[in-house]
Amino acid sequence: MFRSLRRALCVAVAAFLLPLAGVQPAGAAGPGDGTATGATADTATTRAAAAGEGYWHTSGRKILDAAGQPVRIAGINWFGFETDVRVAHGLWARDYKGMLDQIKSLGYNTVRVPYSDDILKPGALPGSINHDGINTDLRGLTSLQVLDRIVAHAGRAGLKIVLDRHRPDAAAQSALWYTDAVPESTWITNLKALAARYKGDSTVIGIDPHNEPRDPACWGCGDTARDWRLAAERAGNAVLSVNPELLVFVEGVQSHNGVNGWWGGNLMGVAEHPVRLDVPGRLVYSAHDYATSVAQQPWFNDPSFPANMPGIWDKYWGYVFKQNIAPVWLGEFGTTLQSGVDQRWLSALVSYLRSTSQHGADGFHWTFWSWNPNSGDTGGILKDDWTTVDTVKDGYLADIKAPGFAAGDPGGPGNPGDPGGPGDPGDTAECAAAYTVSSDWGGGFNADVKVTNTGTVPLTSWKVTWTWNGAQRVTSMWNASYTQSGATVTAVNAGHNGALAAGASTSLGFGGAPGGGSVPSVMCTAT
Repeated sequence: MFRSLRRALCVAVAAFLLPLAGVQPAGAAGPGDGTATGATADTATTRAAAAGEGYWHTSGRKILDAAGQPVRIAGINWFGFETDVRVAHGLWARDYKGMLDQIKSLGYNTVRVPYSDDILKPGALPGSINHDGINTDLRGLTSLQVLDRIVAHAGRAGLKIVLDRHRPDAAAQSALWYTDAVPESTWITNLKALAARYKGDSTVIGIDPHNEPRDPACWGCGDTARDWRLAAERAGNAVLSVNPELLVFVEGVQSHNGVNGWWGGNLMGVAEHPVRLDVPGRLVYSAHDYATSVAQQPWFNDPSFPANMPGIWDKYWGYVFKQNIAPVWLGEFGTTLQSGVDQRWLSALVSYLRSTSQHGADGFHWTFWSWNPNSGDTGGILKDDWTTVDTVKDGYLADIKAPGFAAGDPGGPGNPGDPGGPGDPGDTAECAAAYTVSSDWGGGFNADVKVTNTGTVPLTSWKVTWTWNGAQRVTSMWNASYTQSGATVTAVNAGHNGALAAGASTSLGFGGAPGGGSVPSVMCTAT
Protein backbone atom coordinates (compact mmCIF):
# COMPACT_ATOMS: atom_id res chain seq x y z
CA MET A 1 0.00 0.00 0.00
CA PHE A 2 1.09 3.56 -0.70
CA ARG A 3 3.85 2.12 -2.86
CA SER A 4 4.26 5.43 -4.67
CA LEU A 5 5.76 6.89 -1.47
CA ARG A 6 7.99 3.88 -1.15
CA ARG A 7 9.31 4.20 -4.68
CA ALA A 8 9.79 7.94 -4.31
CA LEU A 9 12.24 7.32 -1.50
CA CYS A 10 14.03 4.71 -3.61
CA VAL A 11 14.52 7.27 -6.37
CA ALA A 12 15.77 9.99 -4.03
CA VAL A 13 18.29 7.73 -2.31
CA ALA A 14 19.47 6.28 -5.60
CA ALA A 15 20.16 9.65 -7.17
CA PHE A 16 22.62 10.39 -4.36
CA LEU A 17 24.26 7.02 -3.86
CA LEU A 18 24.64 5.50 -7.32
CA PRO A 19 27.29 7.94 -8.56
CA LEU A 20 29.30 7.07 -5.45
CA ALA A 21 29.20 3.45 -6.50
CA GLY A 22 30.67 4.21 -9.90
CA VAL A 23 27.48 3.12 -11.67
CA GLN A 24 25.47 5.72 -13.47
CA PRO A 25 21.74 5.56 -12.65
CA ALA A 26 19.27 5.10 -15.44
CA GLY A 27 16.24 6.51 -13.69
CA ALA A 28 15.12 5.07 -10.35
CA ALA A 29 17.50 2.88 -8.43
CA GLY A 30 18.38 2.10 -4.84
CA PRO A 31 21.27 2.51 -2.45
CA GLY A 32 24.51 0.64 -2.80
CA ASP A 33 28.04 1.24 -1.65
CA GLY A 34 29.65 0.21 -4.91
CA THR A 35 31.54 -2.72 -3.40
CA ALA A 36 31.80 -5.45 -5.98
CA THR A 37 30.96 -8.48 -3.90
CA GLY A 38 31.21 -11.41 -6.26
CA ALA A 39 28.90 -14.38 -6.34
CA THR A 40 28.94 -16.71 -3.40
CA ALA A 41 30.34 -20.17 -3.89
CA ASP A 42 28.14 -22.02 -6.33
CA THR A 43 27.03 -24.57 -3.74
CA ALA A 44 23.32 -24.11 -4.35
CA THR A 45 23.25 -24.74 -8.08
CA THR A 46 22.61 -28.47 -8.18
CA ARG A 47 18.99 -29.36 -7.70
CA ALA A 48 18.20 -32.47 -5.75
CA ALA A 49 15.00 -34.40 -6.11
CA ALA A 50 12.77 -33.10 -3.36
CA ALA A 51 9.32 -31.82 -2.62
CA GLY A 52 8.55 -28.92 -4.91
CA GLU A 53 9.65 -30.44 -8.19
CA GLY A 54 7.80 -29.67 -11.41
CA TYR A 55 4.72 -27.55 -11.89
CA TRP A 56 2.34 -27.08 -8.98
CA HIS A 57 -1.43 -27.39 -8.68
CA THR A 58 -4.03 -26.95 -5.96
CA SER A 59 -6.41 -29.22 -4.09
CA GLY A 60 -8.72 -27.48 -1.66
CA ARG A 61 -6.54 -25.18 0.41
CA LYS A 62 -3.31 -27.02 -0.42
CA ILE A 63 -0.72 -26.48 -3.12
CA LEU A 64 0.78 -29.74 -4.37
CA ASP A 65 3.86 -30.39 -6.47
CA ALA A 66 3.99 -32.56 -9.59
CA ALA A 67 4.20 -35.70 -7.44
CA GLY A 68 1.23 -34.70 -5.30
CA GLN A 69 3.32 -33.71 -2.26
CA PRO A 70 2.13 -30.66 -0.29
CA VAL A 71 4.44 -27.65 -0.64
CA ARG A 72 4.40 -24.22 0.93
CA ILE A 73 5.62 -20.97 -0.59
CA ALA A 74 7.95 -19.30 1.92
CA GLY A 75 9.60 -16.59 -0.08
CA ILE A 76 10.73 -13.05 -0.68
CA ASN A 77 9.97 -10.13 -3.02
CA TRP A 78 12.94 -8.85 -5.05
CA PHE A 79 11.77 -5.73 -6.84
CA GLY A 80 13.17 -3.50 -9.59
CA PHE A 81 11.90 -4.74 -12.95
CA GLU A 82 8.82 -2.57 -12.37
CA THR A 83 10.87 0.63 -11.95
CA ASP A 84 12.47 2.76 -14.64
CA VAL A 85 15.75 0.83 -14.43
CA ARG A 86 13.75 -2.15 -15.77
CA VAL A 87 15.78 -4.73 -13.86
CA ALA A 88 16.05 -6.17 -10.35
CA HIS A 89 17.64 -3.67 -7.97
CA GLY A 90 21.01 -4.23 -6.38
CA LEU A 91 22.83 -5.44 -9.47
CA TRP A 92 24.93 -2.28 -9.23
CA ALA A 93 26.43 -3.85 -6.08
CA ARG A 94 26.03 -7.62 -6.35
CA ASP A 95 26.14 -10.45 -8.83
CA TYR A 96 22.65 -11.81 -9.49
CA LYS A 97 23.80 -15.40 -8.96
CA GLY A 98 25.20 -14.58 -5.54
CA MET A 99 21.99 -12.78 -4.68
CA LEU A 100 19.85 -15.81 -5.56
CA ASP A 101 22.19 -18.23 -3.80
CA GLN A 102 21.99 -16.10 -0.66
CA ILE A 103 18.18 -16.11 -0.82
CA LYS A 104 18.30 -19.90 -1.04
CA SER A 105 20.84 -20.21 1.77
CA LEU A 106 18.56 -18.29 4.14
CA GLY A 107 15.78 -20.84 3.65
CA TYR A 108 13.48 -18.95 1.29
CA ASN A 109 12.14 -21.13 -1.50
CA THR A 110 10.35 -18.70 -3.83
CA VAL A 111 11.05 -15.27 -5.31
CA ARG A 112 8.21 -12.95 -6.31
CA VAL A 113 9.51 -10.75 -9.13
CA PRO A 114 7.55 -7.52 -9.72
CA TYR A 115 7.64 -6.10 -13.26
CA SER A 116 5.93 -3.45 -15.38
CA ASP A 117 4.66 -3.83 -18.92
CA ASP A 118 7.53 -1.57 -20.01
CA ILE A 119 9.95 -4.51 -19.96
CA LEU A 120 7.91 -6.17 -22.71
CA LYS A 121 8.38 -3.27 -25.10
CA PRO A 122 10.69 -4.19 -28.00
CA GLY A 123 14.32 -3.52 -27.15
CA ALA A 124 13.66 -2.48 -23.53
CA LEU A 125 17.09 -2.25 -21.91
CA PRO A 126 18.01 -2.37 -18.22
CA GLY A 127 20.01 0.26 -16.41
CA SER A 128 22.16 0.35 -13.28
CA ILE A 129 23.92 -2.99 -13.72
CA ASN A 130 27.56 -3.23 -12.73
CA HIS A 131 29.40 -5.25 -15.38
CA ASP A 132 32.86 -4.62 -13.94
CA GLY A 133 33.83 -8.07 -12.72
CA ILE A 134 30.26 -9.00 -11.78
CA ASN A 135 27.17 -9.63 -13.91
CA THR A 136 29.47 -9.83 -16.92
CA ASP A 137 27.09 -12.26 -18.64
CA LEU A 138 24.32 -9.64 -18.54
CA ARG A 139 26.15 -7.11 -20.69
CA GLY A 140 24.11 -6.07 -23.72
CA LEU A 141 21.00 -8.03 -22.75
CA THR A 142 17.47 -6.68 -22.80
CA SER A 143 15.43 -6.58 -19.61
CA LEU A 144 13.59 -9.74 -20.61
CA GLN A 145 16.86 -11.50 -21.35
CA VAL A 146 18.15 -10.55 -17.90
CA LEU A 147 14.93 -11.97 -16.44
CA ASP A 148 15.67 -15.16 -18.38
CA ARG A 149 19.08 -15.39 -16.67
CA ILE A 150 17.57 -14.83 -13.24
CA VAL A 151 14.93 -17.50 -13.86
CA ALA A 152 17.57 -19.94 -15.12
CA HIS A 153 19.82 -19.54 -12.10
CA ALA A 154 16.87 -19.63 -9.70
CA GLY A 155 15.95 -22.97 -11.21
CA ARG A 156 19.46 -24.32 -10.75
CA ALA A 157 19.39 -23.12 -7.13
CA GLY A 158 16.09 -24.87 -6.41
CA LEU A 159 14.05 -21.69 -6.17
CA LYS A 160 10.63 -21.06 -7.69
CA ILE A 161 9.57 -17.79 -9.35
CA VAL A 162 6.22 -15.98 -9.30
CA LEU A 163 5.94 -13.15 -11.83
CA ASP A 164 4.04 -10.14 -10.49
CA ARG A 165 2.59 -7.58 -12.88
CA HIS A 166 3.22 -4.75 -10.44
CA ARG A 167 2.66 -1.69 -12.64
CA PRO A 168 1.29 -0.97 -16.13
CA ASP A 169 4.39 1.20 -16.69
CA ALA A 170 7.39 2.28 -14.65
CA ALA A 171 5.78 5.54 -13.51
CA ALA A 172 3.40 4.24 -10.84
CA GLN A 173 1.01 1.55 -9.71
CA SER A 174 -2.55 1.76 -10.96
CA ALA A 175 -5.79 1.20 -9.11
CA LEU A 176 -7.29 -0.74 -11.99
CA TRP A 177 -5.57 -3.30 -14.20
CA TYR A 178 -5.60 -0.94 -17.18
CA THR A 179 -4.82 2.69 -17.95
CA ASP A 180 -5.25 4.92 -20.98
CA ALA A 181 -1.67 4.15 -22.01
CA VAL A 182 -1.89 0.40 -21.24
CA PRO A 183 -5.38 -0.86 -22.13
CA GLU A 184 -6.71 -4.26 -21.05
CA SER A 185 -5.84 -5.73 -24.45
CA THR A 186 -2.15 -4.90 -23.92
CA TRP A 187 -2.26 -6.23 -20.36
CA ILE A 188 -3.61 -9.60 -21.51
CA THR A 189 -1.28 -9.78 -24.52
CA ASN A 190 1.71 -9.26 -22.27
CA LEU A 191 0.53 -11.79 -19.68
CA LYS A 192 0.17 -14.37 -22.43
CA ALA A 193 3.61 -13.49 -23.80
CA LEU A 194 5.25 -14.18 -20.44
CA ALA A 195 3.27 -17.39 -19.99
CA ALA A 196 4.50 -18.53 -23.40
CA ARG A 197 8.09 -17.38 -22.78
CA TYR A 198 8.52 -19.68 -19.79
CA LYS A 199 6.28 -22.53 -20.89
CA GLY A 200 8.02 -25.80 -20.12
CA ASP A 201 10.20 -24.24 -17.41
CA SER A 202 8.61 -25.17 -14.08
CA THR A 203 10.85 -22.71 -12.23
CA VAL A 204 8.14 -20.15 -13.07
CA ILE A 205 5.18 -21.61 -11.20
CA GLY A 206 2.70 -18.80 -11.73
CA ILE A 207 1.68 -15.23 -12.43
CA ASP A 208 0.12 -12.56 -10.21
CA PRO A 209 -1.88 -10.69 -12.91
CA HIS A 210 -2.18 -7.28 -11.19
CA ASN A 211 -0.73 -5.86 -8.00
CA GLU A 212 -2.92 -4.28 -5.34
CA PRO A 213 -6.25 -3.47 -7.03
CA ARG A 214 -7.84 -0.63 -5.11
CA ASP A 215 -10.80 1.76 -5.25
CA PRO A 216 -12.61 2.14 -7.58
CA ALA A 217 -11.96 -1.56 -8.23
CA CYS A 218 -14.78 -3.74 -6.91
CA TRP A 219 -15.32 -7.46 -6.39
CA GLY A 220 -18.49 -8.99 -7.76
CA CYS A 221 -20.24 -5.73 -8.65
CA GLY A 222 -20.69 -6.79 -12.29
CA ASP A 223 -19.31 -3.60 -13.85
CA THR A 224 -16.73 -4.92 -16.32
CA ALA A 225 -14.77 -1.68 -16.12
CA ARG A 226 -14.28 -2.01 -12.35
CA ASP A 227 -14.99 -5.61 -11.35
CA TRP A 228 -11.58 -7.06 -10.56
CA ARG A 229 -13.00 -10.54 -10.04
CA LEU A 230 -14.24 -10.63 -13.65
CA ALA A 231 -11.00 -9.13 -14.97
CA ALA A 232 -8.97 -11.71 -13.03
CA GLU A 233 -11.01 -14.44 -14.70
CA ARG A 234 -10.30 -12.98 -18.14
CA ALA A 235 -6.60 -12.64 -17.42
CA GLY A 236 -6.28 -16.00 -15.70
CA ASN A 237 -8.00 -17.87 -18.49
CA ALA A 238 -5.84 -16.08 -21.07
CA VAL A 239 -2.69 -17.18 -19.21
CA LEU A 240 -3.95 -20.76 -18.91
CA SER A 241 -4.83 -20.87 -22.59
CA VAL A 242 -1.10 -20.52 -23.26
CA ASN A 243 0.25 -22.56 -20.37
CA PRO A 244 -2.36 -24.56 -18.45
CA GLU A 245 0.26 -25.67 -15.90
CA LEU A 246 0.68 -22.26 -14.27
CA LEU A 247 -0.87 -21.10 -11.03
CA VAL A 248 -2.88 -17.88 -11.17
CA PHE A 249 -2.48 -15.75 -8.03
CA VAL A 250 -5.49 -13.43 -7.67
CA GLU A 251 -5.22 -10.56 -5.20
CA GLY A 252 -8.11 -8.97 -3.36
CA VAL A 253 -9.35 -5.41 -3.61
CA GLN A 254 -9.31 -2.50 -1.16
CA SER A 255 -12.95 -2.33 -0.08
CA HIS A 256 -15.97 -4.61 -0.26
CA ASN A 257 -19.50 -3.74 0.83
CA GLY A 258 -18.18 -0.67 2.62
CA VAL A 259 -15.46 -2.51 4.56
CA ASN A 260 -12.08 -0.94 3.83
CA GLY A 261 -8.70 -2.68 4.04
CA TRP A 262 -5.21 -2.71 2.56
CA TRP A 263 -4.81 -2.32 -1.18
CA GLY A 264 -5.21 -5.83 -2.62
CA GLY A 265 -5.82 -7.20 0.87
CA ASN A 266 -9.62 -7.59 0.96
CA LEU A 267 -10.86 -11.03 -0.15
CA MET A 268 -14.24 -10.78 1.56
CA GLY A 269 -16.00 -10.99 -1.81
CA VAL A 270 -14.69 -14.49 -2.51
CA ALA A 271 -17.38 -16.02 -0.28
CA GLU A 272 -20.18 -15.01 -2.67
CA HIS A 273 -18.25 -14.44 -5.89
CA PRO A 274 -15.35 -16.88 -6.30
CA VAL A 275 -13.01 -16.61 -9.27
CA ARG A 276 -13.85 -19.16 -11.98
CA LEU A 277 -11.00 -20.46 -14.12
CA ASP A 278 -11.28 -22.81 -17.08
CA VAL A 279 -8.54 -25.10 -15.75
CA PRO A 280 -9.24 -26.60 -12.32
CA GLY A 281 -6.60 -26.65 -9.63
CA ARG A 282 -4.81 -23.48 -10.71
CA LEU A 283 -6.29 -20.73 -8.51
CA VAL A 284 -4.53 -19.25 -5.48
CA TYR A 285 -5.96 -16.20 -3.71
CA SER A 286 -3.52 -13.54 -2.55
CA ALA A 287 -3.67 -10.79 0.08
CA HIS A 288 -1.31 -8.03 1.26
CA ASP A 289 -0.98 -6.87 4.86
CA TYR A 290 1.25 -4.23 6.41
CA ALA A 291 2.21 -2.51 9.66
CA THR A 292 2.20 1.12 10.77
CA SER A 293 5.46 1.94 8.95
CA VAL A 294 3.35 1.77 5.76
CA ALA A 295 0.11 3.31 7.05
CA GLN A 296 -2.16 3.49 10.08
CA GLN A 297 -5.26 1.31 10.28
CA PRO A 298 -7.97 1.41 12.96
CA TRP A 299 -7.11 -2.04 14.32
CA PHE A 300 -3.69 -0.85 15.47
CA ASN A 301 -5.42 1.48 17.97
CA ASP A 302 -7.71 -1.20 19.42
CA PRO A 303 -6.93 -1.56 23.16
CA SER A 304 -6.76 -5.33 22.68
CA PHE A 305 -4.10 -5.10 19.93
CA PRO A 306 -2.51 -7.45 18.88
CA ALA A 307 -4.97 -9.99 20.31
CA ASN A 308 -7.54 -8.55 17.88
CA MET A 309 -5.46 -9.27 14.78
CA PRO A 310 -6.34 -12.96 14.14
CA GLY A 311 -9.99 -11.94 13.90
CA ILE A 312 -9.09 -9.15 11.45
CA TRP A 313 -7.06 -11.51 9.28
CA ASP A 314 -9.79 -14.16 9.39
CA LYS A 315 -12.33 -11.59 8.20
CA TYR A 316 -10.35 -10.19 5.30
CA TRP A 317 -8.58 -13.27 3.89
CA GLY A 318 -7.90 -16.05 6.39
CA TYR A 319 -11.38 -17.54 6.11
CA VAL A 320 -10.70 -18.51 2.48
CA PHE A 321 -8.02 -20.89 3.70
CA LYS A 322 -9.79 -21.99 6.87
CA GLN A 323 -12.98 -22.88 4.98
CA ASN A 324 -10.94 -24.94 2.50
CA ILE A 325 -12.04 -22.75 -0.43
CA ALA A 326 -8.57 -22.37 -1.93
CA PRO A 327 -4.93 -21.77 -0.94
CA VAL A 328 -4.12 -18.28 0.35
CA TRP A 329 -0.82 -16.56 -0.33
CA LEU A 330 0.22 -13.48 1.64
CA GLY A 331 2.06 -12.00 -1.31
CA GLU A 332 3.36 -8.95 0.57
CA PHE A 333 3.85 -8.08 4.22
CA GLY A 334 6.61 -6.07 5.81
CA THR A 335 7.73 -3.38 8.23
CA THR A 336 10.77 -1.40 9.27
CA LEU A 337 10.35 -2.95 12.75
CA GLN A 338 11.17 0.43 14.27
CA SER A 339 8.09 0.73 16.48
CA GLY A 340 6.88 -1.57 19.22
CA VAL A 341 3.49 -1.76 17.51
CA ASP A 342 5.12 -3.07 14.34
CA GLN A 343 7.18 -5.60 16.27
CA ARG A 344 4.06 -6.95 17.96
CA TRP A 345 2.20 -6.95 14.64
CA LEU A 346 4.87 -9.02 12.89
CA SER A 347 5.17 -11.46 15.76
CA ALA A 348 1.39 -11.90 15.87
CA LEU A 349 1.21 -12.35 12.10
CA VAL A 350 3.96 -14.96 12.10
CA SER A 351 2.13 -16.81 14.90
CA TYR A 352 -1.09 -16.65 12.87
CA LEU A 353 0.60 -18.00 9.74
CA ARG A 354 2.36 -20.71 11.73
CA SER A 355 -0.80 -21.79 13.55
CA THR A 356 -2.35 -23.04 10.30
CA SER A 357 0.66 -25.07 9.20
CA GLN A 358 0.53 -28.82 9.60
CA HIS A 359 3.68 -30.86 9.01
CA GLY A 360 5.39 -27.86 7.45
CA ALA A 361 3.32 -27.74 4.26
CA ASP A 362 -0.42 -27.34 4.77
CA GLY A 363 -0.63 -23.71 5.70
CA PHE A 364 -0.70 -20.14 4.47
CA HIS A 365 1.82 -19.26 1.76
CA TRP A 366 3.86 -16.06 1.86
CA THR A 367 6.50 -13.84 0.28
CA PHE A 368 7.93 -11.15 2.54
CA TRP A 369 8.40 -7.56 1.35
CA SER A 370 11.23 -7.22 0.63
CA TRP A 371 14.69 -8.56 -0.14
CA ASN A 372 15.71 -5.03 -1.14
CA PRO A 373 16.91 -2.62 1.56
CA ASN A 374 15.69 0.37 -0.50
CA SER A 375 11.99 -0.03 0.19
CA GLY A 376 11.26 3.25 1.88
CA ASP A 377 8.49 2.22 4.26
CA THR A 378 9.62 -1.30 5.11
CA GLY A 379 13.34 -1.75 4.48
CA GLY A 380 14.40 -5.27 3.62
CA ILE A 381 16.06 -8.49 4.67
CA LEU A 382 19.31 -7.06 3.30
CA LYS A 383 20.90 -4.01 4.86
CA ASP A 384 22.04 -1.01 2.83
CA ASP A 385 25.28 -2.65 1.69
CA TRP A 386 23.15 -5.18 -0.23
CA THR A 387 25.06 -8.03 1.42
CA THR A 388 24.58 -8.02 5.20
CA VAL A 389 21.43 -9.73 6.47
CA ASP A 390 19.14 -8.06 8.99
CA THR A 391 19.19 -11.11 11.25
CA VAL A 392 16.51 -9.70 13.56
CA LYS A 393 14.00 -9.25 10.75
CA ASP A 394 14.95 -12.54 9.12
CA GLY A 395 14.72 -14.19 12.53
CA TYR A 396 11.05 -13.33 12.88
CA LEU A 397 10.39 -15.46 9.79
CA ALA A 398 12.47 -18.46 10.87
CA ASP A 399 9.54 -20.39 12.30
CA ILE A 400 7.47 -20.18 9.11
CA LYS A 401 10.08 -21.02 6.52
CA ALA A 402 9.09 -24.26 4.86
CA PRO A 403 11.05 -27.27 6.15
CA GLY A 404 11.92 -29.96 3.67
CA PHE A 405 11.47 -27.88 0.53
CA ALA A 406 14.53 -26.36 -1.12
CA ALA A 407 16.32 -26.26 2.21
CA GLY A 408 19.32 -23.93 2.14
CA ASP A 409 22.82 -24.23 3.55
CA PRO A 410 22.60 -22.95 7.13
CA GLY A 411 26.13 -21.67 6.82
CA GLY A 412 25.26 -19.38 3.94
CA PRO A 413 25.92 -15.63 3.75
CA GLY A 414 24.40 -13.57 6.50
CA ASN A 415 23.59 -16.45 8.82
CA PRO A 416 25.00 -16.00 12.29
CA GLY A 417 25.97 -19.65 12.67
CA ASP A 418 25.97 -21.64 15.88
CA PRO A 419 26.61 -19.28 18.79
CA GLY A 420 28.17 -22.16 20.69
CA GLY A 421 27.76 -23.38 24.25
CA PRO A 422 27.30 -21.30 27.36
CA GLY A 423 31.00 -20.93 28.01
CA ASP A 424 33.91 -22.44 29.82
CA PRO A 425 33.54 -24.37 33.07
CA GLY A 426 32.99 -21.95 35.92
CA ASP A 427 31.04 -19.43 33.82
CA THR A 428 27.39 -19.01 34.75
CA ALA A 429 24.34 -18.80 32.51
CA GLU A 430 21.63 -16.94 34.40
CA CYS A 431 18.64 -14.78 33.61
CA ALA A 432 15.92 -12.79 35.32
CA ALA A 433 12.43 -11.81 34.18
CA ALA A 434 10.07 -8.93 35.00
CA TYR A 435 6.31 -9.06 34.29
CA THR A 436 4.44 -5.82 33.50
CA VAL A 437 0.78 -5.26 32.58
CA SER A 438 0.64 -2.65 29.79
CA SER A 439 -3.16 -2.41 29.47
CA ASP A 440 -6.22 -3.95 31.15
CA TRP A 441 -9.78 -3.35 29.96
CA GLY A 442 -11.59 -5.85 32.18
CA GLY A 443 -12.44 -8.39 29.53
CA GLY A 444 -8.77 -8.84 28.66
CA PHE A 445 -5.28 -7.45 29.08
CA ASN A 446 -1.86 -7.08 27.45
CA ALA A 447 1.37 -7.76 29.32
CA ASP A 448 5.11 -7.83 28.67
CA VAL A 449 7.86 -9.95 30.19
CA LYS A 450 11.38 -8.49 30.03
CA VAL A 451 14.16 -11.09 30.06
CA THR A 452 17.69 -10.03 31.06
CA ASN A 453 20.91 -12.06 30.91
CA THR A 454 22.21 -11.62 34.46
CA GLY A 455 25.06 -14.11 34.05
CA THR A 456 28.62 -13.79 32.81
CA VAL A 457 28.32 -15.67 29.50
CA PRO A 458 26.08 -15.30 26.45
CA LEU A 459 22.80 -17.22 26.42
CA THR A 460 21.71 -19.33 23.48
CA SER A 461 18.12 -19.72 24.68
CA TRP A 462 15.82 -19.07 27.63
CA LYS A 463 12.40 -19.87 28.99
CA VAL A 464 10.17 -18.18 31.54
CA THR A 465 7.43 -19.68 33.69
CA TRP A 466 4.70 -18.15 35.82
CA THR A 467 1.47 -19.25 37.52
CA TRP A 468 -1.60 -17.03 37.79
CA ASN A 469 -3.83 -17.11 40.86
CA GLY A 470 -6.96 -16.75 38.74
CA ALA A 471 -8.56 -18.07 35.53
CA GLN A 472 -6.38 -16.09 33.11
CA ARG A 473 -5.37 -17.67 29.83
CA VAL A 474 -3.00 -16.54 27.09
CA THR A 475 -4.91 -15.62 23.92
CA SER A 476 -1.89 -14.68 21.78
CA MET A 477 1.84 -14.25 22.26
CA TRP A 478 4.59 -12.52 20.30
CA ASN A 479 8.38 -12.89 20.44
CA ALA A 480 8.03 -16.31 22.10
CA SER A 481 6.13 -19.57 21.85
CA TYR A 482 4.18 -20.89 24.81
CA THR A 483 2.31 -23.74 26.44
CA GLN A 484 -0.27 -23.39 29.20
CA SER A 485 -1.32 -26.07 31.66
CA GLY A 486 -4.00 -24.88 34.03
CA ALA A 487 -2.81 -21.56 35.45
CA THR A 488 0.86 -22.21 34.62
CA VAL A 489 2.40 -20.73 31.47
CA THR A 490 5.80 -21.62 30.01
CA ALA A 491 7.18 -19.34 27.29
CA VAL A 492 10.28 -20.16 25.23
CA ASN A 493 12.25 -17.65 23.16
CA ALA A 494 11.56 -17.20 19.46
CA GLY A 495 14.24 -17.86 16.85
CA HIS A 496 15.36 -14.24 16.69
CA ASN A 497 15.71 -13.41 20.41
CA GLY A 498 17.14 -16.45 22.14
CA ALA A 499 20.77 -15.34 21.97
CA LEU A 500 21.53 -12.71 24.63
CA ALA A 501 24.93 -11.26 25.47
CA ALA A 502 25.80 -10.82 29.13
CA GLY A 503 23.78 -7.89 30.44
CA ALA A 504 21.51 -7.74 27.37
CA SER A 505 17.73 -7.82 27.50
CA THR A 506 14.82 -8.77 25.26
CA SER A 507 11.10 -9.09 25.81
CA LEU A 508 8.02 -11.07 24.92
CA GLY A 509 4.46 -9.83 24.96
CA PHE A 510 1.06 -11.44 25.10
CA GLY A 511 -2.63 -10.86 25.28
CA GLY A 512 -4.73 -12.64 27.89
CA ALA A 513 -8.23 -12.90 29.28
CA PRO A 514 -9.97 -12.12 31.51
CA GLY A 515 -8.41 -8.97 32.91
CA GLY A 516 -8.07 -7.86 36.50
CA GLY A 517 -5.60 -10.48 37.65
CA SER A 518 -2.65 -9.88 39.95
CA VAL A 519 0.95 -9.81 38.72
CA PRO A 520 2.55 -13.24 39.19
CA SER A 521 6.16 -14.07 40.02
CA VAL A 522 8.18 -15.17 36.98
CA MET A 523 11.00 -17.70 36.96
CA CYS A 524 13.61 -17.48 34.17
CA THR A 525 15.76 -20.44 33.13
CA ALA A 526 18.86 -19.90 30.97
CA THR A 527 20.31 -22.51 28.64
